[in-house]
Amino acid sequence: MSRIQLENVTKKFGKVTALDGISLDIRDKEFFVLFGPAGAGKTTILNCIAGIQIPEEGVVKFDGEVMNLTDAAHRDTAMVFENYALYPQMTVYDNMASPLRSPLYKKDEAYIKEKIQEVAEMMKMDYLLQRLPSQLSNGQKQRVAMGRALVRSPRVYLMDEPLAHLDAKLRNSMRTELKEIQANFGTTSVYVTHDFMEAMSLGDRIAIVNEGKIVQIGTGDEIYYMPCNEFVSQLMGDPEINLIAGTLKKEGDSYSFIMDAGEKVYHLPTDYELFEKLDDLGCEKVDIGMRPQNLNYSFEAHEGYLKCTVYSYESIGNKSVIVAELNGLQLRMIAPNGLTVKIDQDIYVDMELNYAMFFDAESKEYLTRYNEAAVLALTEQEG
Repeated sequence: MSRIQLENVTKKFGKVTALDGISLDIRDKEFFVLFGPAGAGKTTILNCIAGIQIPEEGVVKFDGEVMNLTDAAHRDTAMVFENYALYPQMTVYDNMASPLRSPLYKKDEAYIKEKIQEVAEMMKMDYLLQRLPSQLSNGQKQRVAMGRALVRSPRVYLMDEPLAHLDAKLRNSMRTELKEIQANFGTTSVYVTHDFMEAMSLGDRIAIVNEGKIVQIGTGDEIYYMPCNEFVSQLMGDPEINLIAGTLKKEGDSYSFIMDAGEKVYHLPTDYELFEKLDDLGCEKVDIGMRPQNLNYSFEAHEGYLKCTVYSYESIGNKSVIVAELNGLQLRMIAPNGLTVKIDQDIYVDMELNYAMFFDAESKEYLTRYNEAAVLALTEQEG
C-alpha cells in the first residue's frame, strides 16, 4: 500500500485551470474522500494520481517516489470510473478477470476463479457472472466495475462516485461494505463524491475541493463543526445550514446579536472564551450559522420567538423540513412527519444560540463558535 502525495499540482485544459496548486498528503492505508460540487476538480485529481493526465506543474509521489514520468499502467492503481467502462463483448466474469489476466499483473486461472467468486459473493452479484453488460441494469454495471477493481491488490484504489447509480438501499449497504473492505484489505483509497452522507460515513479524512483548490482538510466532525468558511458550512449538512446576517453589539461584559431581518435582539448565552475571542476579532457585522436541528418552532405565539410564515413543508424519508420566511430570510428546521402545515400560515421560530457559529459578513470566513475548545477536544479525540 502507499502514501500518496501531491505537491503544488496544477493542471490546465487550454485556458481553463482545472487544478490550481493542489497539495495533498494521503496517508498509507487511509480512506481519503474528495468532496465538493460538480466541476470542482475532484476527478482531475484522481486522473493525475492514476497517470491518466499529467500535470503541467507540481509532482505526484507514491511513497516518496516521483511518479510524473511513470505511465498509468506501471503505477499499480485500480480505478472505478463513474461511467463503468466495461468491455461489452465480455461476460461479467471475464470483465472482472481482465486485470488479473493482463501481462503486468497476470495470475493463474485457479486464483482468478477463487478471487472473483469471493468478491462477487461479497457484492451480491455471483448470479450475474455469465451475463453480458448489455443484460445488466446500471446499478449492476456499477457493481461489476467495482468488483473488477476489488479483485486486485493495488497500491491505491481510486473511486470516482462508484455508488452514484445504485438504488438507495444498495447504496447504503455498499457504504458499509466499502469501509469494511478497505479496513480488511488495508489499502489506501481515494474516493470522489458530491454526496454529504457518503463523505461523512466513509472518510477517515475529507478534502473539500472547489474551483480547483483545496479549501479545507479534516475529519468529518472537524469540518462539520468548524467549517473554514460559509461555503464549506453549506456543503456539510442536509438540510443546509441557516446563515443569518446581523450585528454584534457589546454590552458590558456580554454580547447581543441584532438580526438584520426583523431587527430582533438576541442576548448571547454566557461563554467567556467566546466573548474574549469576539473581543480580539473586533467584528461587528457577522453571519451566524445555525444548523436546522438547532432551531425550534411552534404554531402558537411564544415570548421571544420570531413570527414568520411557512414558505414550504417537505417530507424527506424519516423526517420533514419546514422552511420559514421572515423579510426574505429563509430558515430551515427539522420537523417530524405527519404534521398538518399550510403554506403562508404563521410559525414562530427560536434559535438555540449556544450552538451558533460566527462568520465574518464580508470575507465569509469562519471566526469562532460556542464551546469551541470543547468541540476541538472532541474532534481531536475522535480523530
